[in-house]
Amino acid sequence: MTNLIGQTTSTVAASATAGAAGSATAAQSSTGLGSDFNTFLRLLTTQLQNQDPTKAMSPEQMTAQLVQFAGVEQQIRVNTSLEKLIALQEASQLTASAPLLGRRVEITGDRLSLQNGSATLRLPPAGLAAAASIQVLDPSGRLLREAQVPLGGDVTEWNWDGRDSAGRRMPDGAYRFSAAGASAAGAPAAVQASPVGTVTGTERVDGALQLMLGGLAVGFDSVRSLRGS
Repeated sequence: MTNLIGQTTSTVAASATAGAAGSATAAQSSTGLGSDFNTFLRLLTTQLQNQDPTKAMSPEQMTAQLVQFAGVEQQIRVNTSLEKLIALQEASQLTASAPLLGRRVEITGDRLSLQNGSATLRLPPAGLAAAASIQVLDPSGRLLREAQVPLGGDVTEWNWDGRDSAGRRMPDGAYRFSAAGASAAGAPAAVQASPVGTVTGTERVDGALQLMLGGLAVGFDSVRSLRGS
């Protein structure tokens, strides 16, 4: 019986150290600990009721098991508190992101958002690259539009009117793009293009807070700068 309690206690300890990485995880952890906690109580009570009087549990063993008993109870309370704190933090993040609604943001990535029939890319001032070749592709990788954009002494904004090379208007949504730079002599040169879009909402996806730019969802860590509304 002592070995059985020891094995159960090890399971409890393993569950306790797992912690709560998110609200769902915390709920599962609390449920598991509660189950092991009740099992521990039943085993301890059964052991005390059926132990051999001539070989009773020593005070040291009893103390050690009671300490483990208290530790498991405390971990259950900690996990419950963590679950509540995480839920409050998630709610506060959504509230804190509200001022971004309607704001223009510059982001990093290889996708741009076509909103109300328009999308914008910001290109850096001319350096090693004197011009940029922009390609816009649909979700299947088909080339929709291509443009050659000369770079100047300041940031250049290229606006896509949402039409493909045949003049057909594309529906609003997320589209992939690529940008390749070229020097004045026509040699390849690196260039970085940054999409710009309007924040239309915020939501939590798989535990992470994301900004919605029309049909494009981006993480907060991809925001490069805030623009005028």
